[in-house]
Amino acid sequence: MKILFVRSTEISSLDRMFSHLPVRFPSLIYFYHKALTIPILAALTPKEHTIEIDEGQFKDINFDNPCDLVAISTITRYALNAYEIADEFRKRGIPVVLGGYHPSALPDEAKQHADSVVIGEAEETWPQLLKDFQNGKIKPFYVPTRPVAPSLIPHPRLDILPKGAGVGVHATRGCPYGCDFCSITHMKFRNKFRMKPVDFVIDEIKMIPNKTFFLFDNSVTINKKYSKELFRKMKGLNKKFIGYGNIDLFGKDEEFLKLASEAGATMWMIGLESIYQETLDYVGKKTNIVKEYISTIKKIHDYGMLIFGLFAFGFDTDKLDIFDTTDAFVSKSEIDVPYFHTLSPEPGTPIYKKLDAEGRILTKDWSKYSQADEVVFQPKHMTPEELLYNTYRLRENQYKLSNCFNRIYRARKIGTYVFFESAWSNLYMRHIIHAYAPKQGPAC
Repeated sequence: MKILFVRSTEISSLDRMFSHLPVRFPSLIYFYHKALTIPILAALTPKEHTIEIDEGQFKDINFDNPCDLVAISTITRYALNAYEIADEFRKRGIPVVLGGYHPSALPDEAKQHADSVVIGEAEETWPQLLKDFQNGKIKPFYVPTRPVAPSLIPHPRLDILPKGAGVGVHATRGCPYGCDFCSITHMKFRNKFRMKPVDFVIDEIKMIPNKTFFLFDNSVTINKKYSKELFRKMKGLNKKFIGYGNIDLFGKDEEFLKLASEAGATMWMIGLESIYQETLDYVGKKTNIVKEYISTIKKIHDYGMLIFGLFAFGFDTDKLDIFDTTDAFVSKSEIDVPYFHTLSPEPGTPIYKKLDAEGRILTKDWSKYSQADEVVFQPKHMTPEELLYNTYRLRENQYKLSNCFNRIYRARKIGTYVFFESAWSNLYMRHIIHAYAPKQGPAC
């Protein structure tokens, strides 16, 4: 049986260019990485079956590729594209399976475009689906009955990806924090934190042909004992990586910072979210204490690593002064790569359910749930236009050439490698904020 895996996504000209370049900096993988969903499903697929991969928008897909089953993975932003692709394959008589964050959140919607929907984690359900399909008894929905045990998560099939593709590793799965806006932790069983055996993870890192990779874990700081053991064994692998972490541990545990740096960490993606403690408390971001931000950022710098700081705007506690106050804070705090986006309430999250119940969701055109150039809900203390254009104004100011060069110049004091990492990241971010510039003039 031939199975075609399809990743519903958008592939720009820059994507195509960078996908053929050697990955020299881990931050490049953040923007141009290949998700592990399909390589893991491929590893779970019996070898008797033939596997092929396609990806992109509707226009990019080869619908003439003969296959027996199509499996499509999608997030909310690309859900409508996934549905269009699925509908076309089904018109041609080819059964379709849908899975990923969006179909898991809205399985009944997804089922309108598929023969079957895989909800949540697929390590146990995917092999059963294949057996049922071969026996002509495929079910409409496949739902896991328990969190997947780490021992059942195989090494991904990296051999099916393009040569040199930016890839990463999942050392752990799940996150126990449950922030109201997070689509990951509100997916079935993803609030259960699980750790793979350290030696298994080390073997997986060694399988990566590149010298750089992305540690894809929802947060590397959840279990510091485990992460420290992992870092100790990573030392000497001669790899560079970036990963997600919560700011609280970075400020409290310098041994963690030392071991991470020695293991090859160059940058931490940190969800700072807001500089207002009231907002953080409101959305359940228990790990963030605003008054500790600046001192913690300095500690991370002291150990030769950069901070990619993520901020979201549009929470019910946000008022118009949040933008200028954040602008001043970012400059003062010496965050190396600031990232600003509008809140995008994803289906399945508490914040989406609240806004939907209050009649404040403005559209269910999922293609607009990008966090970049659209506002899909009615904010409490500003108009959608004010939210969109003030976020863009903040991006534009922080990514003036003078501000970019100031951040790059500062990074040279931290280390030579991270100096070039900072240069690439800042100049690339400057490019993409213009790519996502609002199409109309300010309305505020």
